[in-house]
Amino acid sequence: MQLKAVLLAAAFTGLALAAGKTNDNFAVVDEIVAKVNGDIITKTELDKSAHDAAAALQQQGYKGDRLKDAYEEGQKDLLRNRIDQLLLVQRAKDLDIKVDPEVSKYMADLQRTEKIADPDKFHEMVRQQSGMSYEDFMQEVKKNMMTRAVIGQEVARNINIPQKDIEAYYNAHKSEFVREEKVFLREIMVSTDGKDAAGIQAAERKANDLYQRASKGERFADLAKDNSDSATSAQGGDLGGYKKGELATVFQAVWTMKPGEVTKPIRIDHGFEILKVEEHTTAGQASLADVQDEIREKLYEPKMQPKIREYLTSLRKSAFLEIKSGYKDSGAAPGMDTAWKDPAQLKPETVTKAEVLEKKRHKRLFWLIPVPGTQETVTGKSSSR
Repeated sequence: MQLKAVLLAAAFTGLALAAGKTNDNFAVVDEIVAKVNGDIITKTELDKSAHDAAAALQQQGYKGDRLKDAYEEGQKDLLRNRIDQLLLVQRAKDLDIKVDPEVSKYMADLQRTEKIADPDKFHEMVRQQSGMSYEDFMQEVKKNMMTRAVIGQEVARNINIPQKDIEAYYNAHKSEFVREEKVFLREIMVSTDGKDAAGIQAAERKANDLYQRASKGERFADLAKDNSDSATSAQGGDLGGYKKGELATVFQAVWTMKPGEVTKPIRIDHGFEILKVEEHTTAGQASLADVQDEIREKLYEPKMQPKIREYLTSLRKSAFLEIKSGYKDSGAAPGMDTAWKDPAQLKPETVTKAEVLEKKRHKRLFWLIPVPGTQETVTGKSSSR
């Protein structure tokens, strides 16, 4: 059903593109909605963003009027979000931020999580699930990583949460930090379903080997992603937290274990289960030391979003930005003129011959820029508009 939906979306996209062609085989150029420094945003890009937003809302369970209202609310920021991304990617290039290793690792982790060894089959899965080519999907991943890197470097690190604010929040909200005893776990499950005696023995050997590797310090989450037969493998085996009485008797040993410890393989109906204790909270009032990171995160988020918006406004103020009539940037910098300048509407100016010659002399200076303190010059194309 999911594949059918993707194919239908592709078919509608094809119809939309076909509608832009004439019988004489002349293609109509896609409408440019905005210019952002040296980049452009097209109507097709905005239409795709709108389609993706609708699909995401449906996946989150939105239906009927609720879906319609959320979709219409999101439409207001479509152009803003595209401009934001372009400005941040451009800034990342200015800062010479490199994310290629992170992109490669992300794609390798994704392939490992999906458990698709064949590269061609993995590429096809990406095409089906994302609705774009493998190369375009990688470019989107790269852009997202570049934007996060810029925000982290230029915005997040400048946000400071004073310790006195953390203490004040703790003292005013102590009831939020009264804890029940709880254990947080990860799992690796080696399945024995459908296996004969020899297969079960092989599964047990595999489970014992994984236990030994985990006990010696290998990352449990990575071992789970690569080897677990449980549905939690994609999340590194994360099981979340359990209160007393919520775990089966066979797993009760975890209540006496410390964070970081791993159980030996436990025989269950469908295989062998290995558990790691990630965290073990005791009952009662949590101390400030135990929850200050949690409080810092609570206080950090409300400060982060306004600071990001301020930063994006500053990028707009120094950018060459033109937006076509009929479209609106909901994140526009106050007082900034972003009206579309149609060259066909510009009126010629009358100037003297002397002024023309003077301008030519000035223009040549941009090609030969002296390096301060030296006799050398830098030659290059003018960035003047």
